[in-house]
Amino acid sequence: MKIIVTGGAGFIGSAVCRSVAGVKGYKVLNIDKLTYAADVRSLSSISQQPNYHFAKQDICNKAAIKQLFAEFKPDAVMHLAAESHVDRSIDGPAEFVQTNIVGTFTLLEVARDYFESLSSEQKGRFRFHHISTDEVYGSLGEEGLFTEETPYAPRSPYSASKAGSDHLVSAWGHTYGLPVIISNCSNNYGPFQFPEKLIPLAILNMLHGRKVPVYGDGLNIRDWLYVEDHASALITILTKGKIGAKYNVGGNSERTNLGVVRSIFDVLCDLRPETVPRDFDDVIDPVADRPGHDRRYAIDPTKMRDELGWQPTHSFEDGIRQTVQWYLDNRDWWMPILKNKYSGERLGQLTGGAA
Repeated sequence: MKIIVTGGAGFIGSAVCRSVAGVKGYKVLNIDKLTYAADVRSLSSISQQPNYHFAKQDICNKAAIKQLFAEFKPDAVMHLAAESHVDRSIDGPAEFVQTNIVGTFTLLEVARDYFESLSSEQKGRFRFHHISTDEVYGSLGEEGLFTEETPYAPRSPYSASKAGSDHLVSAWGHTYGLPVIISNCSNNYGPFQFPEKLIPLAILNMLHGRKVPVYGDGLNIRDWLYVEDHASALITILTKGKIGAKYNVGGNSERTNLGVVRSIFDVLCDLRPETVPRDFDDVIDPVADRPGHDRRYAIDPTKMRDELGWQPTHSFEDGIRQTVQWYLDNRDWWMPILKNKYSGERLGQLTGGAA
């Protein structure tokens, strides 16, 4: 099986590439523009394997992407290339519209032209798997879970751009017969995550003796999914999922933001007690809430379990401990990022946003 992975140098994409490259008989072409959050060092473990290939390219460049399709002749596409940080979407929504919507449209058009050129047998094997987020569903109340039938209600430029890309993929399936599958995941965490996101930011701030900024009252809730579990789920969806179907991928691990930071604090107290203060309150820096901050996300993964036989293998406690240990052991990976790309400053500080 020959698979194109877009955005394969990003956090989730690199986990997918590592997983795909580890499957006997599979070949992977990673197409990535290498924006600020991408890092080819995340792929060093597979970079020399004969079944892994890399092309630095923008998915908005139709001619270049079309040429890559023609040369590689994929059996499937796993589309992960996207701008993904909500705070950055508040500061600069144009890049999110360009990559997430225009880029997805461009990729769909290339895939449609390629698909129509295939033989009947090849068409029967081809899949276009679009990987998206639970943020397209908006904000949950204190009870309930997102299902595959939950109406879309995006509330940030990021989630709106991902909702738009989801709708484009669905439309290309219905209108043009492109064999598409969509999956929506909860918050990912794990090794190789760019430190603008909560978990790596909290780990690295604590290691440097800095407080961790926590939005509002810290009680916003997310469902957390270990990135390697997500990668295994995506391969399961690609190979076993039904054409035209939608699958929600969750980790069964709801936590408040404050609870996540507390878990990291507790792990560091065990692994590196000299790096953290004795009192958890001394670690927290309450800051003004993000504009339009959704209160709660939580995924119902029943369809994944019952139809595809997939379940996460990492509990949050095990996953967060492994993640903290990875950052402790891989200083050479994250130090250049803090020095040259992102030093931990807060993003997305507009005033007067929707409550």
